[in-house]
Amino acid sequence: MSTAGDVVERLTGATVRRERGGSPPRCELDDGRVVVLKNGASDPGSVPAEAAGLAWIAVPGGPPVPEVLGADDEWLVTTLVEPGHPSREHGAELGRRLAVLHDAGADGFGTAPPGGPEFAWIGHTRMRNGTTGSSWPEWYAARRVEPYVRAAHDAGVLDDTAVFEQACARLPELAGPPEPPARLHGDLWSGNVLWSGPEAWLIDPAAHGGHRETDLAMLDLFGLPHLDAVLGGYQEISPLADGWPARVPLHQLFPLLVHTVLFGSGYAGQALTAARSALRA
Repeated sequence: MSTAGDVVERLTGATVRRERGGSPPRCELDDGRVVVLKNGASDPGSVPAEAAGLAWIAVPGGPPVPEVLGADDEWLVTTLVEPGHPSREHGAELGRRLAVLHDAGADGFGTAPPGGPEFAWIGHTRMRNGTTGSSWPEWYAARRVEPYVRAAHDAGVLDDTAVFEQACARLPELAGPPEPPARLHGDLWSGNVLWSGPEAWLIDPAAHGGHRETDLAMLDLFGLPHLDAVLGGYQEISPLADGWPARVPLHQLFPLLVHTVLFGSGYAGQALTAARSALRA
């Protein structure tokens, strides 16, 4: 039976000095680097999607991301990001770097990273990439709201779908000024921001072309430390369109519906509240 070290050596061609254990397992290479080995067997296609996403969001001047050292259909080997502590200064720099990442752009709303699959994952839920229509409101309704409303309703954890239908119908007027497709991390909750040394690193992307306010709304939803500093740094580089705070609930519909599908009715109430808030904006 293969050990973590065996898999790392096969995928990277490097020599493993020792296995460190952990979950996911860590291994120390002969050159001193420590790597992380992730298994994606339970979510077919998740490893190619993550590897492609990490490469795509590793833009010059953007937030640092782990380096992909090897991957196959089941296993992913990346460099380890050592833990640190957040500060306001780090938060402001993260905001500036996020603006650079978003400004790198995408070919369209829903575009997958080069080499990434159309059917990817967010957490342990399927996420379909691929463009539909020409505008963000049309794509967001078709690919990021309606599929998860249906899935939650079919699973019996979401009874009231009318408010989401109303929000989708009114998306063109609720979405604010048109913007070009941004290059998104796509699953930017606080757990996917690692504070290490003088920088904040991004891990575990569900990368695609989308609206830049979606990444920022997800940071707000799950409580990132020093979020005000992040937003301040972001606006230094790429000011947000007028009225963006009122649109935060609209952009939070996607992650809240995903969590409703994954974890049940406990999140359904939050999703309903966000939809009603979006309609009142």
